[in-house]
Amino acid sequence: MAFYDGFFNIFGLKGWCGEAASSAPMSMAELLAKSSGKEAKGEFFPFPSLDNLNESCPGIIQSRDVTKGIENGFLAAKPALKAVLDPITQPLSWLLDGALWLFATTPWFIMVPILIAISWFASRSKQVTIFVFASIMMLGLVDHYDVAMQTLSIIFVCTTISVLFGVPVGIAMSKSDRLQKSVVPFLDLLQTLPTFVYLIPLIFLFSVTESKLYGIAIILYAIVPVIRLTDLGIRLVDKDVIEAADAFGMNDRQKLIRVQLPLALPNIMAGVNQTIMMSLAMVVIASLVSAPGLGVNVLRGIRNLELGVGIVAGIGIVLLAVILDRVSKAALKRVDMTDVKH
Repeated sequence: MAFYDGFFNIFGLKGWCGEAASSAPMSMAELLAKSSGKEAKGEFFPFPSLDNLNESCPGIIQSRDVTKGIENGFLAAKPALKAVLDPITQPLSWLLDGALWLFATTPWFIMVPILIAISWFASRSKQVTIFVFASIMMLGLVDHYDVAMQTLSIIFVCTTISVLFGVPVGIAMSKSDRLQKSVVPFLDLLQTLPTFVYLIPLIFLFSVTESKLYGIAIILYAIVPVIRLTDLGIRLVDKDVIEAADAFGMNDRQKLIRVQLPLALPNIMAGVNQTIMMSLAMVVIASLVSAPGLGVNVLRGIRNLELGVGIVAGIGIVLLAVILDRVSKAALKRVDMTDVKH
């Protein structure tokens, strides 16, 4: 006799429940106990889970039915989702493939000076520029230049798209409290969802050979900081400055471009910095679904227990992270100093 038999008898639900529980399929606990060769032990007062209630009332679904229902619902919606999302996301595959091809085919003696020039233009710091040069050369010495460039190309594309979409969303949120309240829960969900969970629905929707599979996962994971900090930066603009702009007869567009965005730029740049770091973190995990680069070597080191391969690739990722962080922070510092001068 199951524990909750009396409960259903008291409320007269036994007829609704149907036949005895023996006709119902085994619960997850029973299956696990059977597969391990142990019998499931009864509890004095078991938690009223679906499986425990199902033992007394087969009319109640089991926990396996919930997971199966979610899977069936997703698979039923897959054709419609794929028909809508495929054309929209296909340009992302082209951009990622194009960037990978460009970074791979450009000779190192051309690519390295370009990266050094970008570092100097962004940071205007000799120390940062020298560190970037030394790090790239170090990666090349251990034959990790090609995979590092692959990782860098993915970060470049995904960060650019995140900024292009994230900044307008942040601006729109700063202009509407109602929009902010409706978007923040989605941002919270994206920021707290485990990184591996991003990949599960995408694997069902897209082929593992498609670049957009890992591109979408990286963008969804990395876009949150730039949206939040753009919204915050514009909202923190001094109201007296806005009133002065109104006094000069500026319209909303002029106030945004000439006043709010320049004053919010330090916050926006901080969001870009965080977006870059989160893109790099997700690139490593995305190697599980065919994302090329240093993450593949890390994964190889874990799978094959090749300690040296994993550590060298890990150091390469650290170097890339420090390069991107130092350059973006130096650029942010320049923006702050420019604001102070003005």
